[in-house]
Amino acid sequence: MKQELFQARHEAEWAAFGAWLEQRLRPNAKTRAAEASDAFPDSQFPAAYRRVCQQLALAERRGYSAQLVRRLRDLVERGHLVFYRPRPPRWRRVVDFFAADFPRLVRSQRKVMYAAALLFWLPLIGAMVLLHYRPELIHSIFDPAQLASFENMYDPSGSNQKLGRESGSDLMMFGFYIMNNVSIGFRTFASGLVAGVGSVFVLIMNGVIIGGVAGHLNEIGYGDPFWRFVAGHSGPELTAVVISGGAGLQIGMALIAPGRRSRARALIEAGSIGAKLVLGVFAMLVFAAFIEAYWSSIAWMPRAVKFSVGAVIWLAILLWLWRGGRDRTDPL
Repeated sequence: MKQELFQARHEAEWAAFGAWLEQRLRPNAKTRAAEASDAFPDSQFPAAYRRVCQQLALAERRGYSAQLVRRLRDLVERGHLVFYRPRPPRWRRVVDFFAADFPRLVRSQRKVMYAAALLFWLPLIGAMVLLHYRPELIHSIFDPAQLASFENMYDPSGSNQKLGRESGSDLMMFGFYIMNNVSIGFRTFASGLVAGVGSVFVLIMNGVIIGGVAGHLNEIGYGDPFWRFVAGHSGPELTAVVISGGAGLQIGMALIAPGRRSRARALIEAGSIGAKLVLGVFAMLVFAAFIEAYWSSIAWMPRAVKFSVGAVIWLAILLWLWRGGRDRTDPL
């Protein structure tokens, strides 16, 4: 093949590859993201790199001009820097996962996340509204012993020195909250294996139970200590429950509607995504348990401080999930 025909056939590919390398090797991640081209997705880089290596070998063997060989060799050498760059240290990978990869993964599953949010928040709000007009319906959700326990924990005139619990040191309750929160998150996710129906059921029931407790305590005048208690840890905890439900729903969707993939292949891919989501959820629930044990239970803290801190935490969680990793150009 003549050099002119060879160049004409591959010129667009070389230009795209060179432009991608320039973006990828820039030190400023935000600049890379702003200049990223949709014409050359990151996932195609390995195949493109192999093609350029083959084209360089052909150009050398066929005796093409030194200028063309230098150009191809430059593309190969710069591609080598990207392809064989050393892996970042483990601590950096952990930071990158929680700072960028996890929120990006959550956003990539936005459809099931929105569905999970509706399945959780609508029953929660609905239970509170219903109990406002029909407070006697609380007995359809909880038995008298459970109601008595809730009322004792949040009784404004009680002798409890800690909000939201009757006894126990902060450290002991930290461990208890971790076990309780993680078990709820894991059940919400794992139940998605029942064709997604399990996650739907768990999300709805969690919404009804939490909304039932909140609505009942509001109606009997115990709302102030309850809201002061939950204000701090509700952001990471409730958001983690929703993400767990979304992870379970995408497992269920892989079983019900695998598309052109085999059901086994779809389940493997969904399981990989779910495992990463659950890892992030676990960290969120541990964080929520820490706040719940050491901050939420403080009874003497003024309500303005409690609610302000809670609002900041809610805002930080939502901003993290919305903006985290948007300056990254590498694939998940």
